[in-house]
Amino acid sequence: MNREEKIEGYELLNLQLKGLLSDQNYTISNLANAAALLWNFLPQQVYTGFYLFNGEKLILGPFQGSVSCVEIELGKGVCGQSAQERKTILVENVKLHKNYISCDSRALSEIVVPLVKDGKLGGVLDLDASEIGFYDEIDTRYLEEFAEILCKMTDFKFFEVGTNERKN
Repeated sequence: MNREEKIEGYELLNLQLKGLLSDQNYTISNLANAAALLWNFLPQQVYTGFYLFNGEKLILGPFQGSVSCVEIELGKGVCGQSAQERKTILVENVKLHKNYISCDSRALSEIVVPLVKDGKLGGVLDLDASEIGFYDEIDTRYLEEFAEILCKMTDFKFFEVGTNERKN
């Protein structure tokens, strides 16, 4: 898809997400629907899903695609690094990224967006694509918006990094 189609698609996707989340607040259901929305919008995906922070490490949550790691320590892999730094990380070629954890050999690029509210961590949104360089600044912008919508409209448990105390 070209740049304009991608932007229009993400704008519609984020509107759909708001509509899905507007009348209820079930964390697992919301994350499952969010993963399905993204999976269907971006057909080059080999994995689209969530890791939830339990106060100590990231634990596999709802997803679409291939099997994945169940636990990820903060700082380990792209997901752990994004969670620890609380910033989006885009990896053009995972084979060249020194802190990459391989769960599926078909994954060639990755973007991870932290789920953060008031500086506290709820988890990460993780997407892996079958094409090198698949993600760009458009994906970053709209996936960060997607994550912000989820954090606002879903009852995540948010933690200060380095403590297991729940903060809302």
